[in-house]
Amino acid sequence: MYYLWPQLACKFLDKYCSFCFVSFSFPVELSLLRFLSAELTRGYFLEHNEAKYTERRERVYTCMRIPRELEKLMVFGIFLCLDAFLYVFTLLPLRVFLALFRLFSLPCYGLRDRRLLQPAQVCDILKGVILVICYFMMHYVDYSMMYHLIRGQSVIKLYIIYNMLEVADRLFSSFGQDILDALYWTATEPKERKRAHIGVIPHFFMAVLYVFLHAILIMVQATTLNVAFNSHNKSLLTIMMSNNFVEIKGSVFKKFEKNNLFQMSNSDIKERFTNYVLLLIVCLRNMEQFSWNPDHLWVLFPDVCMVIASETAVDIVKHAFITKFNDITADVYSEYRASLAFDLVSSRQKNAYTDYSDSVARRMGFIPLPLAVLLIRVVTSSIKVQGILSYACVVLFYFGLISLKVLNSIVLLGKSCQYVKEAKMEEKLFNPPPASAPGKPPNKSQNKCKPSQGMFEENLSASVTSQPVHPKESVVPFLVASSSDQFLTTPDGDEKDITQESSELKHRSSKKDLLEVDRFTICGNRID
Repeated sequence: MYYLWPQLACKFLDKYCSFCFVSFSFPVELSLLRFLSAELTRGYFLEHNEAKYTERRERVYTCMRIPRELEKLMVFGIFLCLDAFLYVFTLLPLRVFLALFRLFSLPCYGLRDRRLLQPAQVCDILKGVILVICYFMMHYVDYSMMYHLIRGQSVIKLYIIYNMLEVADRLFSSFGQDILDALYWTATEPKERKRAHIGVIPHFFMAVLYVFLHAILIMVQATTLNVAFNSHNKSLLTIMMSNNFVEIKGSVFKKFEKNNLFQMSNSDIKERFTNYVLLLIVCLRNMEQFSWNPDHLWVLFPDVCMVIASETAVDIVKHAFITKFNDITADVYSEYRASLAFDLVSSRQKNAYTDYSDSVARRMGFIPLPLAVLLIRVVTSSIKVQGILSYACVVLFYFGLISLKVLNSIVLLGKSCQYVKEAKMEEKLFNPPPASAPGKPPNKSQNKCKPSQGMFEENLSASVTSQPVHPKESVVPFLVASSSDQFLTTPDGDEKDITQESSELKHRSSKKDLLEVDRFTICGNRID
């Protein structure tokens, strides 16, 4: 019976091969030469699947556009952070002086208003007092002892410490602005309301403690980076830069949506600006140790460039592959830029509800007060001011900072107006806030007012140059604040029917608009 198997197998193969070759229009004769000839001469037409290959080509073009679009967003965001950071050193002291002058001069012309000070002036005084108290508290922290303590640790231990500090910095930033906002609202809340808080003094001590602890944490970060720069074999610096590439692994292979990518972009902007300030602190400490020898600056320059280049390369690769894997176009970064510009323009309105530095803190997680405290502490300990000429140089440097702040603000405001117009978002600045109860979505069928471009420019210029007025209860303000909790980033398309909105509302309730994305940016990988 076993001798029948070869014969059956041969008959099956003959029938199978005949079927295959006949069905594909091949000659029935089997030949190795014919097979090789067919393999060498067979062809195919890509236009038979034109849509697929066109999509692949567009993905390549998108990846090629990502570096340019991302860096445009990064540069704009970094200058926004710089504007909020310079505000602490330049305009905040002047605003505090004006608020104190008004407070002490009240008996001269009497009390004409129910408020002793305007809410913005109260917040300015609180910021100034917190800054001064934390600066004097930082004098009790010995930077040299901290440096030698960290230098004595092993490389692996320092690498673990640096990663822990990054996580702690994000956690501090997440809760810090809430503490400051709670203090500002507690100090400026209308007194006729029922008291539902623990008081201004406890909130003030909580804010001082937070700023002090966050400043110490950033100091430890700067010290660890300084140890990495001064190590002989540069092994710690190499490990710390390789940590940036580990970030690609934790981000690229996750599902991202448009809002989540906006969160990550804001987080990258804040991280890059903070790294620039940390590198400035490291350079100041090293130059002080070498008696401000300019030759040592060229020794530090390659390491500084290496850190900045690695950070930039990681951001480009990360965003390029995130947009590729999630089918997000490169044009989305212009929408992100328009969202940040909308915050700046809205903060210049008459009835703005927040200062722009606080808006940047809520949007990006960048809180300038702790970083400013640390930088002032490092600069005052590294640079000794002696003699009239030195004080004159300090005054000139302060006026230079004010000039830089004003110039930066003017350029940013002009660019922001341009980005808002290009995104067709100017009508959102003039729409009155919806009179809906908390927790209910705003109705799109309400009356919409689309002002012309000239009306937008006139109202914007008036709101920038005039001071806010305390609104009366019977008057509805025409200009509103930055409606970052109410408006969309992109312009509305064709309006849907009310029945369609009610049916689709349950599907969209879990998603956030770009202007609603705020402090969660510090956890850039958060997925809704």
